[in-house]
Amino acid sequence: MPLLRKINRVLLVLLVLMVCLLLHSALRVSTQPKASDQWRGLSHGAGLPGAKTPQEENVIPVVICASEERLGATMATINSVYSNTDASVLFYLVTLRDAVKLTRQYIERTKLKGIRYKILEFNPMILRGKVKPDSSRPDLLHPLNFVRFYLPMLEINHKRVIYLDDDVIVQGDIKDLFNIKMKPGHAAAFATDCDLPSTHEVVRSIGMQTTYMGFLDYRKQEVKDLGINPSDCSFNPGVFVADIREWKKQKITKQLEKWMEENFRINIYSSAMAGGVATPPMLIVFHDKFTTLDPMWHVRHLGWSPDAHYSDNILQKARLLHWNGPFKPWSYPAVHLDLWEKWFVPDPSAKFTLLRPDGDG
Repeated sequence: MPLLRKINRVLLVLLVLMVCLLLHSALRVSTQPKASDQWRGLSHGAGLPGAKTPQEENVIPVVICASEERLGATMATINSVYSNTDASVLFYLVTLRDAVKLTRQYIERTKLKGIRYKILEFNPMILRGKVKPDSSRPDLLHPLNFVRFYLPMLEINHKRVIYLDDDVIVQGDIKDLFNIKMKPGHAAAFATDCDLPSTHEVVRSIGMQTTYMGFLDYRKQEVKDLGINPSDCSFNPGVFVADIREWKKQKITKQLEKWMEENFRINIYSSAMAGGVATPPMLIVFHDKFTTLDPMWHVRHLGWSPDAHYSDNILQKARLLHWNGPFKPWSYPAVHLDLWEKWFVPDPSAKFTLLRPDGDG
């Protein structure tokens, strides 16, 4: 019996040691920092099998931000894309932690429950020291406005992705945009602000800037040293196709962060100048280094004035409409509300409502 007790005590000690070792190992694994900690893949949508990677399935990946206060806008964009193509589209919805549950519920409780999607959480701490407060339009300093800078950090596996702002409606087949031929060495494709003569009258009437002079402070030496002609045509980064391999190869994200930090230090651009601080870094980094999109894939400036209307001919031909500017189609006043509202999916939680002159939500 004494021998049996000794054996039991030895076994008990060994068991305790094994448990301690296991706990120590688990703690080490869980506390090791990862480069991907800024992003967290949280939810897969209907029809997205776990056995295969999206890359193998030849899907069209579309990245859209989903802010809590504008979820209805995001869902209208998704609905327009999904309804106008027979391609296999995978939506990557990037949001902040507080909106994860609402985003999932909006999809699963509406007609969008059949889409394929993944929700990714963005950590705004990545922007510390890169973006300073600006009171002119604080909505443009929302952390999700800078998601476009960090595409390679998303938990995705694609050579190419489409990025869309949440205030766009897609009237064409998204696969035509995805299949654009990119020039060798280009990491992105944008539509330039001087490419659509039929919209020039609208642009002039609303005083929209279409050159680099409207976005950068040419009084600063750092801007002069760039050697960019102030009359060069600008572009809008609210809609673009990105080549992820080239983006990584050219370290685009690091370049964008450099100019964010530079602006934080010496203020070479501001939201007061150009209606936002997400556009100027893109203009600098991609100057003369991007493929040009068909202008009909980005008919924009619809949100810059409640009075500037496009012709029916342009609106019918447009493959994509963008209400960039302060006058959004879910609010009032705004133009061409019918073209946006036909894709609106009512919020099942009733938190997102339309603002209309009769007071109906």
